[in-house]
Amino acid sequence: MAKVFHGRVVVPGSVRAEALVSHGGLNTLASFQKALMFGDKRATCSDQNNPDLYGKPMAGRALCLPQTIGSTTGGMVLFCATKMGRQPACLLFSKPIDSLAAAGAILSGVWTDAPMPTIDNLGDEFLAAVATGDTVTVEQDGTVTIEQAQREPQRGMTAQQGASARPTLAR
Repeated sequence: MAKVFHGRVVVPGSVRAEALVSHGGLNTLASFQKALMFGDKRATCSDQNNPDLYGKPMAGRALCLPQTIGSTTGGMVLFCATKMGRQPACLLFSKPIDSLAAAGAILSGVWTDAPMPTIDNLGDEFLAAVATGDTVTVEQDGTVTIEQAQREPQRGMTAQQGASARPTLAR
């Protein structure tokens, strides 16, 4: 069953992509460093402090996260990734986007021919509902639909229990 969320449109656009989910903040410089410096066209996440993303390709994926973290270079990193064709398909934030990430996403759409739809304020329920591998559809009006991917049941669980299981982040 599809789950639907509504957020605030930061950069308009429509896209359908596979979700890549982080329950921690995205450090844009640390995450995209290899893609920008060493020509990694898949934009494999190089941030070792983000176990949800580390080692996974970010280019062309629906990047689902609470927020960005890090320095003032964040916006420029997003713009550079877009200019090089290594950007995520879209950015989906459960919390309000910060001004630097917003600037990078907006300028990416203005200065390149590859806008990166960006939606924020989707709520904590969004991050609880989406999992890496799900299919995410973003509409112009900020509607985000999640279609859950088939999940393998965990040991000792029925298929129905496994389909509804979500990983939790230890605090």
